[in-house]
Amino acid sequence: MSARVLIVDDSGFFRRRLSAIITSDPHITVVGTASNGQEAIEQVKLLKPDVITMDIEMPVMDGISATRHIMSECPTPILMLSTWTTQGAKSTLEALDAGAVDYMPKRFEEISNDVNSAHQQLCQRLHNLAKKTKPQRIVSSPVLKPAVKRPRPHITQRKTPNGLRLVVIGTSTGGPVALQKVLTQLPANFPYPILVVQHMPATFTPSFADRLNTQCKIKVKHAENSDSLSAGTAYIAPGGMQMLLKGNARSPHIEIQASQSTQTYKPCVDITLESVASVYPKETLAIILTGMGADGKIGCQQLHKLGSTIWAQDEKSSTIYGMPMAIAKAGFADGIFDLNDISHHLAEFS
Repeated sequence: MSARVLIVDDSGFFRRRLSAIITSDPHITVVGTASNGQEAIEQVKLLKPDVITMDIEMPVMDGISATRHIMSECPTPILMLSTWTTQGAKSTLEALDAGAVDYMPKRFEEISNDVNSAHQQLCQRLHNLAKKTKPQRIVSSPVLKPAVKRPRPHITQRKTPNGLRLVVIGTSTGGPVALQKVLTQLPANFPYPILVVQHMPATFTPSFADRLNTQCKIKVKHAENSDSLSAGTAYIAPGGMQMLLKGNARSPHIEIQASQSTQTYKPCVDITLESVASVYPKETLAIILTGMGADGKIGCQQLHKLGSTIWAQDEKSSTIYGMPMAIAKAGFADGIFDLNDISHHLAEFS
């Protein structure tokens, strides 16, 4: 069955171009278009698409406002098409807060130098979002409340790692909102450093780190080469680069390396976790949150064998149950939690 797409953009030329690209895939159908956010809201009610592509800057009603309305009235997976500039990053992060689940560059050449490859990636992303995303109704802009205590779920082996020294969080699609939910619940005196690997372009990660830093009680910073690890600080891996942990258990530090052209993810969760394994083989808590694919599986396998602890987000609370599913199915997860419970259990470590 074809994925049904609604295209929202104020440019008639871009709507036609995007429609031609999407309809070249036999598994996707364009069911309608809209030239502004208000039209989009009306078309969603009428057509009930499986997924929406959404521009940000539009007349009558912008894409962020439209996303907020759609997610409160008729939750539908929304892919934001954004300019990969600093301002574009800020607007895209606002759209994700409003309920959009993913984003891609509006200039497809920024995806790949190969035009056909870029078009294939766009279509694949739309298909995955249409079939695998679990959109949630958002009544208004997310207001983050303290996590509510719940009955603790079954834990395969152990919940609290012995001798914990470091927390590493890896995520992709749905990650910006999930990370916001987790990190904002941590107290200022959280006793461990946190390495965060979020699949995100280079122009986005500085704004993402700054945004989280204003929202969290802990310190959040864009990771830099030679950063020493400090308790109560989250280090966001720079987009387009790789973040590694170097040194030894007494004096660990971050090393930022250029990515290789052969590497799929930039930054990559596996690369960070494999470097962590040589410094804190038994003293790491690795947490894999929502995301497409299986990045993090290899690194978690290595850490699990060495005695570290692995947590995975559960299917119900994941936007895309890909990365955490890979961990759970492989048997590496010591705990599988709802996102709210992950926040709660981490806060308990203080």
